[in-house]
Amino acid sequence: MAGLWIAHIEVTDEETYGRYVAGATGAIEAYGGQFVARGGRYQQMEGHDHPRNVVVRFDTFEQAVDCYNSEAYQAVVGDAIAASNRSVVVVEADL
Repeated sequence: MAGLWIAHIEVTDEETYGRYVAGATGAIEAYGGQFVARGGRYQQMEGHDHPRNVVVRFDTFEQAVDCYNSEAYQAVVGDAIAASNRSVVVVEADL
């Protein structure tokens, strides 16, 4: 079963968030993560609106969790937390 990161984000500090994106991309790709959606057009149907939505696909649920907990990702995630209001969930998916 694949693993998906699903993130809903409202960026509050573009410069700091940009540092996060630069560092996180390599960490995600090192675990085989592929961006399915990264920003782009959306329509909020229910709940709180977040203007940035990201979906990353990993081959397995375990890879998705391991990537989030990895040293490389943890080294940059503090910038994301400091520069945005966001929620991130890892979901097992039958793709």
